[in-house]
Amino acid sequence: MSGAPPIAKRVEHRREHHGDVFIDHYEWLRDKSNPEVISYLEAENAYADEQTDALAPLRQKIFDEIKARTKETDLSVPTRRGAWWYYGRSVEGKQYGIHCRCPVADLDDWTPPVLDENADVPGEQVLLDENVEAEGHEFFSLGAASISIDGHTLAFSVDVVGDERYTLRFKDLRTGELYDDTIVGIGSGATWAADDHTIYYVTVDDAWRPDTVWRHRLGSGQPGERVYHEPDERFWVGVGRSRSNKYVFIASGSSVTTEMLYADAADGDAEFVSILPRREGVEYSVEHAVVGGEDRFLILHNDGAENFTLVEAPVAEPTAFHTLIAHRGDVRLDGVDAFAGHFVVSYRSDALPRIQLWPIGSDGSYGTPEEITFETELTSSGLSGNPNWSAPVLRVGTTSFIVPVRIYDIDLETGERTLLREQAVLGDYRPHDYVECRDWAVAPDGTRVPVSIVHRAGLEFPAPTLLYGYGAYESCEDPRFSIARLSLLDRGMVFAVAHVRGGGEMGRPWYEHGKMLEKKNTFTDFIAVGAHLVGTDVTRPEQLVAMGGSAGGLLMGAVANMAPDLFAGILAQVPFVDALTTILDPSLPLTVTEWDEWGNPLANEDVYHYMKSYTPYENVDAKDYPAILAMTSLNDTRVFYVEPAKWVAALRHSKTDDHPVLLKTEMSAGHGGISGRYERWKEAAFMYAWVLATAGGVASGA
Repeated sequence: MSGAPPIAKRVEHRREHHGDVFIDHYEWLRDKSNPEVISYLEAENAYADEQTDALAPLRQKIFDEIKARTKETDLSVPTRRGAWWYYGRSVEGKQYGIHCRCPVADLDDWTPPVLDENADVPGEQVLLDENVEAEGHEFFSLGAASISIDGHTLAFSVDVVGDERYTLRFKDLRTGELYDDTIVGIGSGATWAADDHTIYYVTVDDAWRPDTVWRHRLGSGQPGERVYHEPDERFWVGVGRSRSNKYVFIASGSSVTTEMLYADAADGDAEFVSILPRREGVEYSVEHAVVGGEDRFLILHNDGAENFTLVEAPVAEPTAFHTLIAHRGDVRLDGVDAFAGHFVVSYRSDALPRIQLWPIGSDGSYGTPEEITFETELTSSGLSGNPNWSAPVLRVGTTSFIVPVRIYDIDLETGERTLLREQAVLGDYRPHDYVECRDWAVAPDGTRVPVSIVHRAGLEFPAPTLLYGYGAYESCEDPRFSIARLSLLDRGMVFAVAHVRGGGEMGRPWYEHGKMLEKKNTFTDFIAVGAHLVGTDVTRPEQLVAMGGSAGGLLMGAVANMAPDLFAGILAQVPFVDALTTILDPSLPLTVTEWDEWGNPLANEDVYHYMKSYTPYENVDAKDYPAILAMTSLNDTRVFYVEPAKWVAALRHSKTDDHPVLLKTEMSAGHGGISGRYERWKEAAFMYAWVLATAGGVASGA
């Protein structure tokens, strides 16, 4: 590991806003059409490979462990839609999934068939083999995979570059033939109307903002018809169909404001009508329900209700609200799903997701709500599928840090639960060999910050620890099981999640106090959690590694500047570390739609100076930093590769220590990283080997 790191040339690029001048020496790296830029990234990759070469045996062991614990040839639990059971296959040696269906033998029987992954399934039909679609491409991502209501046509979209612009095609499932219709450059999704030949889809503008809804009539030979365009650059659009198949909804929203429109799903020429007019700062979502024979909208909104309230109203008069669930300061209502005879409310309490079942009587009355609870302290639960408007069962999924995903069907009449499947973990895995618990750290302003902790039972402390964080967009880092993570836990490492402000774990105020001019709370919360883990002897600074990606990568860069002595290493995935440069450029994808999250530094001097005080790139200084591994993708359209490239170059130029700073760029991938499950396992093994070695947890080959 004696090779010298690449040194990026310094070229002055002057940026001035609000009287403040910043000289950016590495902005030249933005031009990926410049061969010199590609050569630099390739040199960084070669250096990263050289510096981590000694970890190759450990990487191989971790990859082999992931592979050995994973049931490579497997089937998902079948889901009923109409006269078919739909399921997915994975096959040993194949990177991607295979989408299949088989006929329902008895239309009155909703019990999923027990299928053998190694045997032929009677009447099986392969709808789409992603491995075939991926042939000849270094990258592959499936977007839409939507079946028409009559079950005759599959609409599917693919991205083979990683730039999240998809090509939509159509397959006749009766003949296996593709239609001539091909739509290029759309967003990932597609929604069928109820007439079975009209499809709705969304396109994006030059800044990758989903801004226009179109509809296309299959086989018409005509171009798509534009049905809605959102001119406000802060807003994005999406389209979907109600579970009842009665309405198509268009949602237009920013981070703080929503408007929804609806149209008759059976009318391929339907005009869309606004449900509630747009009001700045008011968000809402809508579900169609039938209550006492009358069409109703269930509306979840935050008008005067920070944590949201649930109301119902006649479709004909959507402002005639009747409150079903009043606002509560300790409960965040997340969503509602309507069915023929009930609806399900998803909500958050005590920093965990929960669900509640509300029966709807035939007379239009509502029954007593029923909590659907599960056994462990850190169990996450939620609906799993449930495409049918009318079904005698409700499908629910649960998981925790130590319990693999479990899928249940709940009989709506008796309440009986049937465990349909538990995620297979091969080998000698036993949940009781591990411990998961909730702890609380105290932030500098006195706020209690939840911390999730998982490790092997009987572990001696202090121990090497990986601390993960995100903290943006009200996203919640809920407990979930990971086979790959076992390779860390079994080597004596603690895995912890800092549920910092900016996320949504503790309700809407938790998010509000971690954004805009309170964004620094996200960083100080994370530092407080790290200090808490050290102060309670869970770990030591020389054993503590931090990890986060995208907006969580901004968190990584900020804490590297603010508390470098607290961490032995920092792993930043597709990190948003040049945030101010990006948010100052309205032509970039992550800008205008993001001003409600970060503020608008172009128009607001206070926002500019506040952002400049924390954005990682501008605040790199001449001091000691921990070891850093930054990972990015050349074709990422959300966080451009140039952000970590500039950050790494600045760190190399300024820092005063000899800890390694590595940049690894996937040259044929997007924001989600490389594609293919085996490639993703290799990437996980690469990261985890680096984490273990940096935390001093293992020798390179252990």
